[in-house]
Amino acid sequence: MKRFLLAVLLLLPLCARAEQNEVRIVMPYGLGYLPVYVAADRGFIQERAKTAGLGEVKVTLTHMASGPASSDLILAGDADLAMGGFGPAFVLWDKTKGKIRVMTPLSGGPILLLSNDPHIKTIKDIGPNDRIAISALKVTAQALAMQMAAAKEYGWDQRFRFDSNLVSMSNPDGMAIVLSGQGAVRSQLAITPFADEMMETGKVHLVMNSEDYIEPGSSISALYVAPKFHDGSPKLYTATAAAMEDAFAFIKTNPHEAAQIYMAREPQKRDIAWIEALMTNPKILRYSSTPKGFKKGADFMFEAGTLKTKPASWKDLVWENMWGKDGS
Repeated sequence: MKRFLLAVLLLLPLCARAEQNEVRIVMPYGLGYLPVYVAADRGFIQERAKTAGLGEVKVTLTHMASGPASSDLILAGDADLAMGGFGPAFVLWDKTKGKIRVMTPLSGGPILLLSNDPHIKTIKDIGPNDRIAISALKVTAQALAMQMAAAKEYGWDQRFRFDSNLVSMSNPDGMAIVLSGQGAVRSQLAITPFADEMMETGKVHLVMNSEDYIEPGSSISALYVAPKFHDGSPKLYTATAAAMEDAFAFIKTNPHEAAQIYMAREPQKRDIAWIEALMTNPKILRYSSTPKGFKKGADFMFEAGTLKTKPASWKDLVWENMWGKDGS
């Protein structure tokens, strides 16, 4: 009997450690992903994990060029959580038959089509030889915005009209090339803060605002989760989801400190006051954990043939921690 009790006692720490002790996050660059920086760098994930009785947890962040690139690591089992636009998240939901879903949206705001070409004033001026920088093709929020714009301006059968104009490169690389004025790529579908920095140089002009085509107020970026993390480490999943809510609250009440966290992760030429001004301007950026526009975005992707399955509700696209939200 004593030997049995000793064996049980020895096994207890191992049982408590049945859940993984690391959270591996992959993400593109951009101010819209700030909540994850805050959750990691303020120790919110680690604190919530300790409260849940999970002990020490390691959090790692790795940058990728785009949401689809992050998705590849999720599928390969080399990441637990990935960030990108709603498009890559929904593609994985579709591809895995609902095994990969969104833990939380991150932010919303306009995607701007900017150009240094004086001949391109509206999207109707884009010719077959014009090249537009975009973080990734086909399924990113930028690509979907162009498809929605083409469908509205030219008709549904022309929804992929601009796909051949798009060139894949990271947001920082696209900004550098367009501002240089060199080469064939003279336009970019840019997100904050890259779009704002580009506009302030005076070297580019606005061609299109995505909110003229994507439902205004929609969630644009999202954090989505591998099934192994959600199903295999349910306590750590719940702790991480709670930590994200902590991060949203922190950004709202401590915008200056949140801006400092962003600047430490993604150094900028401009000062912290500039970043803080972007963060607190709802016309530029809106941080929210409430899914908005998910159903309409997924319906468009289904009707366009990008998704094979049409979700019955926005709740099909997210995990249970989101179901009590006033989503759409």
